[in-house]
Amino acid sequence: MTDDAVNELAGLEARARARNRPADDDGLVVCDNLVRVYRTDGVEVQALQGLDLVVAEGECVALVGASGSGKSTLLSILSGLDLPTAGRARVAGHDLLAMGRKERLGYRRRTVGFVWQQTARNLLPHLTALENVALPMRYACVPRRARHGRAAGLLDVLGVAHCRDRRPGELSGGEQQRVAVAVATANSPRVLLADEPTGELDTAGGEEVFAALRRANEELGATVLVVTHDPLVSGQVRRTVRIRDGRTSTETLREAGGGGEEFTVLDRAGRLQLPGDFVERYGLRGRVRLTAETGHVGIWPDTAAAPGERTGPRTRSPRTPPPPPPPGKS
Repeated sequence: MTDDAVNELAGLEARARARNRPADDDGLVVCDNLVRVYRTDGVEVQALQGLDLVVAEGECVALVGASGSGKSTLLSILSGLDLPTAGRARVAGHDLLAMGRKERLGYRRRTVGFVWQQTARNLLPHLTALENVALPMRYACVPRRARHGRAAGLLDVLGVAHCRDRRPGELSGGEQQRVAVAVATANSPRVLLADEPTGELDTAGGEEVFAALRRANEELGATVLVVTHDPLVSGQVRRTVRIRDGRTSTETLREAGGGGEEFTVLDRAGRLQLPGDFVERYGLRGRVRLTAETGHVGIWPDTAAAPGERTGPRTRSPRTPPPPPPPGKS
């Protein structure tokens, strides 16, 4: 192959990749065809199977899904604690696949904050609440006097100023998690990640912790992604993303008045996951037929052809059941 042909081929490949990638300014968090495969004892587990996600700066987004759907794996990758097997992930301009060890450490100290579900993982038991919040600033080289002032201010904003001189063992579970939110926001991260932060709390404690996350979003300026099974939490955010089988499947967008609408997500490869009740109701299995309708696409079951009828794609017949209606307002 000549040099000109090689250069032309390289140019075509670059343009194709550019068309398939979201622009860097599409969001603060951009995941493009993200894949994570774990291999243990000869068994391969696909935790993420081509996940797409874009989160704009300033959003507060709930991630929901069944156990094993890939939610916590996604947060581990976005926090810099894990690496994807393939795909693309960018957070605040950081390419998570290309970062070296030193850059990854700085990323976890300054760009993202993390709150674990287990309250014991978030705080050091021998330090007071104020000392726990001040500790991350020390690693970011914040002057000592400024550390304590900012730590006290964060505890006040998040409603736990009365806990400043208490150690974790002297706090309730809800107080521990609110102090943990203060620790996670100590270095003014652009993204705050929380993995089931209300999972070990009662309803009242969970509401207090989510109120703290909302303050971190609205008053401290952090973009918040929270994994939750709690409908009280997911129902209080404008956008809820459901993950199923390692991909984003649906999004629910809510209005200020409380009403909302659920949408099925069409990813960059043209794939979508049909709701399970639609699949069952219309007997969709294996192959399905697509028809171009006026203003929409029809999806039809691949029923056996009648005697003498040609095989292959067919137009709609009177015997074919009507397509499912679009999801309505919830």
